[in-house]
Amino acid sequence: MEKLVIVAIGGNSLVREDGSGSVQEQYEAVTETAVNIADMVAEGFQVVVTHGNGPQVGFGLRRSEIANEVAGMPVVPLVICGADTQGGIGYQIQQALINEFARRGITKKVATVITQVEVSSDDPNFINPTKPVGSFFTLQQSEEMKKEHPDWIFIEDSGRGYRRVVPSPKPINIVERDAIKTLIEAGFVVIAVGGGGIPVVKNADQMYEGIDAVIDKDFATSLLAEQVQAETLIITTGVSRVCINFGKPNQQALEKITVEELKQYAAEGHFPPGSMLPKVEASLSFLEKNGLRVIITDPESLKDAIVEKAGTHIINLK
Repeated sequence: MEKLVIVAIGGNSLVREDGSGSVQEQYEAVTETAVNIADMVAEGFQVVVTHGNGPQVGFGLRRSEIANEVAGMPVVPLVICGADTQGGIGYQIQQALINEFARRGITKKVATVITQVEVSSDDPNFINPTKPVGSFFTLQQSEEMKKEHPDWIFIEDSGRGYRRVVPSPKPINIVERDAIKTLIEAGFVVIAVGGGGIPVVKNADQMYEGIDAVIDKDFATSLLAEQVQAETLIITTGVSRVCINFGKPNQQALEKITVEELKQYAAEGHFPPGSMLPKVEASLSFLEKNGLRVIITDPESLKDAIVEKAGTHIINLK
């Protein structure tokens, strides 16, 4: 079988920086990303695509809130917003890839798997949720929403108002991993674990239940890469290479480094918790579970990165 590569696309990269966040603008961004993924397939790699959905979930929650305020319609639970955006973005990536393959005469099938990701109900993040989602509210609005939803938690966010915060537990199992494996073995390009997956927990009867939470996309992608035994994990971000001393006169771009070197840089505080650090931690998790390499780069550099002409390459020397 062709070498298996998992590619994680950030949800922010699917939103135009100066645009309206419209569905059409998102599809245009998806189409550009599909060209980069098709380049990898043309090079002979078997590709699985994952994606973020942070901005899209925020849009969905806000639409739900407005519908509730204006027409009294029921608020859509966060877990359903996650599932909805996973399906919507997956559909767009799937269609864009099918069309790009057709343009190139590449015989390749594509399928999206709506993916549940199991988390532990004992995860400490459920006790102290910290992940802001959705829109900003005044204190009065947040108090009114808490009356209707007593289990919701709001925090003041950077002086801009109050936002709902939700848990961000660590993923422990990909529920549909066997289906994903079967499609990979059949030669499909698979789109899975969108937005980190739909978070589910097992109840007292060992049945799955959806839960309002947000799973980090990079951690879920790392777990998927481990469970399907991928050789390479690629995490896309806004820069072509990871840097140390970022923004300082002695800034240095990292080209090829070992796991131990990356751990040292992380310990020295080079990677901000809200941006690069989760990607670094997800990379280390994959490599410590027998992954061979991780590449961190921007979407435009995917074709060059896979043949070691771009990106930061983290290698496992075991």
